[in-house]
Amino acid sequence: MNKSLPSPADIGFLVGLKAEASLLRQFFPGSPIAISGATREGARKGAERLVASGAPFVVSFGLAAGLDPALRPGTILVPDAVVKDGKLYPCAPAVRRLLGAEASGVVAGALLHSDVVVLTAEDKQRLALESGCCSLDMESGFLAVAAQSVKRPFGVLRVVCDPADRTLPPAAGIALSPDGGLGVGALAAALLRNPLQIGSLIRLGGDASRARKSMQRFLEVKASALSS
Repeated sequence: MNKSLPSPADIGFLVGLKAEASLLRQFFPGSPIAISGATREGARKGAERLVASGAPFVVSFGLAAGLDPALRPGTILVPDAVVKDGKLYPCAPAVRRLLGAEASGVVAGALLHSDVVVLTAEDKQRLALESGCCSLDMESGFLAVAAQSVKRPFGVLRVVCDPADRTLPPAAGIALSPDGGLGVGALAAALLRNPLQIGSLIRLGGDASRARKSMQRFLEVKASALSS
């Protein structure tokens, strides 16, 4: 059985983390992948590079935060639109179908772009009320803008990591290196300043593990269905 999804080189992906890129390469080995490092400037430049690569379709992929309290860690998201700076960017229906939008358990709705890590449950609740969105990430808005500028069809495939009611420890906002890996030095320094964060980081790690396993299963099922 061919594990890869059909026409992998037709899709380019923007991700925040190296781990997300590694997962994608199992299923889309020929696809261009840009890694933002979960920073505003990295996401903007990554989106522009991805669009410039010439991939016929571009997709924002990886973890997301839940804004709707009903979305638990591991929920697969294929949003129908992205909201950035108050503007709505509809995702291409053809790309959504390719990503599995019609599969059981997949959630649509609108995804909100944020330039910064949203740490507190209170801020997530506020953003949900202000935007009407059910989820949030830090890359999709830049990809939506870049794709629209050249009329490139785009979509989003994400999985909920931290739910709406989860407040993240301050270290979560500084734990990544600019290349999308783990910033071990910054994380260690943050924990030395405030060791009480350790419990919250362990819970976040559990959420992230559930999210990655859920996405792995989703891609495996989709690959199997398409190759049968």
